[in-house]
Amino acid sequence: MSKQERRKAILIFAVIALVFMVGAILTGAGPEKETIQEVMRDAVLHDINKVSLFGLEVNPGLLAGVIVSGIMIVFALICRIFVIPKFTMVPGKFQLVLETAVGIFVNMAKGNSKINRFLGAYIFAAGAYIFTGTLFELFGVQAVTINGVSISLPAPLSDINGAIMMGCLSYLVIVSGGIAGNGIRGIGKALKEYSLPISLSFRLFGALLSGALVTELVYHYSSLSYVLPVLVGVLFTLLHALIQAYVLTMLTSLFYGQVSDNTPKPLKDKNADGTGRKITRLKLRRLPKLQHHN
Repeated sequence: MSKQERRKAILIFAVIALVFMVGAILTGAGPEKETIQEVMRDAVLHDINKVSLFGLEVNPGLLAGVIVSGIMIVFALICRIFVIPKFTMVPGKFQLVLETAVGIFVNMAKGNSKINRFLGAYIFAAGAYIFTGTLFELFGVQAVTINGVSISLPAPLSDINGAIMMGCLSYLVIVSGGIAGNGIRGIGKALKEYSLPISLSFRLFGALLSGALVTELVYHYSSLSYVLPVLVGVLFTLLHALIQAYVLTMLTSLFYGQVSDNTPKPLKDKNADGTGRKITRLKLRRLPKLQHHN
C-alpha cells in the first residue's frame, strides 16, 4: 500500500468515526432502566438479567460459555480436517502461529512434570478457553433476557460458577497426576493442597470480575463513553486474557509436577555425621585395647 492510499484510508476511517461520534452526541442516551448499583450487583450475582437456554432460566455467563465452547470445537474440527493435513516442513504463517502456541504449553508441561502428555493437552485447552472466553466480551454479543431487555453477554468465567468449575477441574487434573505418578499415595499428596480449588477459582473470578466492573462503570456514564471505553475495554480484557491464562496453566502444571513426582527420597545414613563421613565406632572401641597391649 502506497503512502497516498494509506493516507486516504486513514482519512476515510477518521471521517466515519467522526460521523458516529456526532450522531451519538446528537441522539443522546436513552432513559436509564437500571442504576449503576443494580448494574454492578447483577454483574456479580447475575440474579436479575437471566436468559433462556433451551427453556431454562440461566445466567448469561452459561450461555456465553456454551457459545465459546461451540466456537472452539468448530475451529478445532476445521483445523484438524482441513488445515493440519496440509502442514509442510517449511511452515506458513498460520502453521507457525499454531505450532508456537502448542509449543509454549507443551514445553511448560515438560519443564514441570515427567508425566506430561496429558498435562500438555489440558493446559493448552484450558489456556485457550480462558483466553478466548475473556476476549469474547469484546465482541458485544447481544442476548435478550427473560424480561425482554437486551444485554451484552459477559465473559464465561466472570460468572462465579464458571470460575469454580474451572478451578475444580484443574484440581481434578492435578489429582489424576498424583495417581498416575504415585498410585494411591498420590491422592494423599494432592489432598494436602486442599485449598487449591478455592484459590484457583477465586483468583480467576476476581481478576475477570474486576475488569468487567471497571468496564461496566465506564460504559454506564455518558461522560466517559467516548474513546475511553475502547482503551479501557481492550487493555483490561487483553491483559486479563493473557495473564489469567498464563497463571492458571502455570499453577496447574507446577502442582501436577509436584504430586506426580515419583523420585525416591535419598535415605539418610544413621551411621554418618553432618559431613557425610561414616563414624567408625569400631575403631574407637579397639583403640584403648591396643594402647593397653602396648
